[in-house]
Amino acid sequence: MMGQSQQIAARVARLDPAGEGILRVVLVPLDAERFPAWEPGAHVDLILPGTGRDGEPLVRQYSLCGDPQDTTGYTFGILREPDGRGGSAWVHDRLKVRDTVAVSAPRNHFPFTPGRKTLFIAGGIGITPILPMARSAEAEGRDWQLIVAARNRGRLPFMTELASLPQTRVRYHCDDEAGLLDLPQLLATLGDETTVYSCGPGPLLDALQRLNEGARWQLRIERFSAAPAIPGLVDRPFDVICRSTGLRLHVPADKSLLQVLRQAGIKVDSSCRDGICGTCETRVLAGTPDHRDSVLTPEERAEGTYMMACVSRAVSDVLELDI
Repeated sequence: MMGQSQQIAARVARLDPAGEGILRVVLVPLDAERFPAWEPGAHVDLILPGTGRDGEPLVRQYSLCGDPQDTTGYTFGILREPDGRGGSAWVHDRLKVRDTVAVSAPRNHFPFTPGRKTLFIAGGIGITPILPMARSAEAEGRDWQLIVAARNRGRLPFMTELASLPQTRVRYHCDDEAGLLDLPQLLATLGDETTVYSCGPGPLLDALQRLNEGARWQLRIERFSAAPAIPGLVDRPFDVICRSTGLRLHVPADKSLLQVLRQAGIKVDSSCRDGICGTCETRVLAGTPDHRDSVLTPEERAEGTYMMACVSRAVSDVLELDI
């Protein structure tokens, strides 16, 4: 992938609280009547002025949580991350109504493909990609339930939007009132007719993945932070061939593919550098990737057609990439 993704100029139309430490941000397009269409689970890059604490451009990924049928605006929920790289702090402290920013076209690595039954589990700000899915499930008359978990009632996000859903299908769980969510008990009776969609803190998603091993129910997750490293993982060196020029580059054990490509002057879009956003997705033409991202499904990994250049490496000695 060479060059920059398309940037769409936008204006901040609304900023208001959507829970403790959470801002609801609504953007409208500057140069058109509508933004590009999107489907539940999609996210966009939000491109802000300046740089973050790491000196990198302020480009952050946020899930779209509004109504996919209304493309006159894009809505996000942005949680202030005190230990983050500076993007959320910039939004909370400096962004103002009528400011101009830019967004990318939507990407969807967390599509909603419901089965017979759906259980949504949202941890805190993880409600953002789940909200449009729940609305879609209700509009289509599907069998669904939603659990929204937070540390306390003040941190329950987007309560106005959640109140518009049938409350018989929604359960609110606050840790300070009921203790940690008992996932084993919650999932014990699920069968192969149920798909669990979840987004939220890493420990929640890690626990769901452990419980899903050998289970009959299906699991679909989206991470906001990188998954724990696999113990004993070895960073072996490999070579990469760039199809467009025939250039062959060596990727040593102590550097990422993304670093090597950039050092060679090859522009690859990237943002998170943790394998969670999908910005650096690159097409593989030959060779076998060593997938270490949290974006691709098991089926997509098995196909080996795409890889995330920021974290993934190679099983084969050589990879040929469509760059």
